[in-house]
Amino acid sequence: MNKQLIELARAAGLTVVLNGRIGREEYHSVSGPISALERFAEAYRAAAELRVDETKQD
Repeated sequence: MNKQLIELARAAGLTVVLNGRIGREEYHSVSGPISALERFAEAYRAAAELRVDETKQD
């Protein structure tokens, strides 16, 4: 899920930077304009709705 979330953020226009890695844990910073945050929120909501619809069909 983390990689999908990062891809969604980048697709929305947010900048995602890997700050460090300790063992298998990665630490990222995310920055960008409010408009990109709004696009990310909408994309995340749409993806969540799609997942709910897929589970209802099973």
